[in-house]
Amino acid sequence: MYNAFFGLTASPFTLSPDPNFFYRSPQHEEALANLIYGVQGRKGFVVLTGEVGTGKTTLLECLRDYLAYQRIEFAFLFNSRITPAEFFEMIAYDLDLKCNRSSKTEVLFALNQLLLQQAHVGSTAVLIVDEAHNLEWDVLEEVRLLGNLESRQGKLLQIVLAGQPELDRKLDAPNLRQLRQRIVLRCNLRPFDEQQTIEYITARLEKAGMRQQTVFPPEVLAEIHRRSQGIPRLINAICDNLLLTAFALESKVTTVEMLDEVCADMRLEWPGMRRRGPGGTVEPFPGDRLYGRGLPGS
Repeated sequence: MYNAFFGLTASPFTLSPDPNFFYRSPQHEEALANLIYGVQGRKGFVVLTGEVGTGKTTLLECLRDYLAYQRIEFAFLFNSRITPAEFFEMIAYDLDLKCNRSSKTEVLFALNQLLLQQAHVGSTAVLIVDEAHNLEWDVLEEVRLLGNLESRQGKLLQIVLAGQPELDRKLDAPNLRQLRQRIVLRCNLRPFDEQQTIEYITARLEKAGMRQQTVFPPEVLAEIHRRSQGIPRLINAICDNLLLTAFALESKVTTVEMLDEVCADMRLEWPGMRRRGPGGTVEPFPGDRLYGRGLPGS
């Protein structure tokens, strides 16, 4: 709606995981390099974790683009709330295995044949599981067993597990110690610091056609970082709403007052914020009480 008003050629802050808008922060660059290295080196298991909205799915999309370009066979499981039977059925569909896809035995035979064919031509295959923290224990055990498929040159199937920090805690469980020992690479995505937030916003606007960023003044950028807490998904949502608000007010520059309105509409809360309680009294953010921030005498 606002693209023409700001001279943009695309929507810069869409929430979809578009690799074209991938911001190569040092940690995202390192994580993607580790994912690719894990596949190329046939390392077996790679784990990618991060809080909600830190860019895990975008990284996986970048990995999928790389695999497609290299013509490496892969299966991508986006729904992790599945039974073991559904797990094998989804693998069979994604890899287009010629077998009875409702039979675990036939899927395993067909999968093993595909992996051997790939190894024969010097290639491999990859299983990517998003939202892996939701996997049930019996499905995780099936994942571990698939990791046993190997040759003298390395693992036949490369497995990438991506999920929220709960995934790390689940993998630390005593009953998964055999799986944990097979994990060669671990990557963790953290929220941006303030400078990275500014660079992220500037980079997305540039890719959308705004070479010189003028719509977000320094004080607004600083507040966007503070209120989003450096989480890319929240940054996108805030900036998208800010541009829409500025467009509605026919302003080419956003303000902190606009940001206040956007954050109120989004029901955002952040450390250090102040809320109006009953009778107009100012109430601190709940976390401030816990950590003693911004309270009398603190």
